[in-house]
Amino acid sequence: MSVEWIWWIAAAVLIGAELLTVSFYLLAVGLALVLGGVAAWLGASLQLQFAVAGILGVGLTIAAHRWRLAHASPPPTAPLDVGQAVHVETWNANGTARAAYRGTTWDAELEAPDVPHAETMYIVATRGSVLVLSDRRPAE
Repeated sequence: MSVEWIWWIAAAVLIGAELLTVSFYLLAVGLALVLGGVAAWLGASLQLQFAVAGILGVGLTIAAHRWRLAHASPPPTAPLDVGQAVHVETWNANGTARAAYRGTTWDAELEAPDVPHAETMYIVATRGSVLVLSDRRPAE
């Protein structure tokens, strides 16, 4: 088996593995191995083949990383419920409450122990299915 076929088989294995991971890094290294095989097919020495594959592998991996950062999804925004007013139906002795919001009642707790109890409170966060309430609407 000639040397270029070894390069191309290794590239095919990496590109096939890329289909399972979808990270683009294995694709970059796989393309570098393809070009190392092209160098072998053109008659380059073994050292030059490795140099081509190594340099292009590093360069293409950096390019894939920069592309991934440029196309990354934005960080998650605040939940849509934050800032909404709720009607507190009952206060419990331990500081928790039952609040009416979106047509049902929710468990709620205060943002801080010193927040005064009121009939109308504002959602400042959520912890699972528990609303975290304050007497002031949070800043936008």
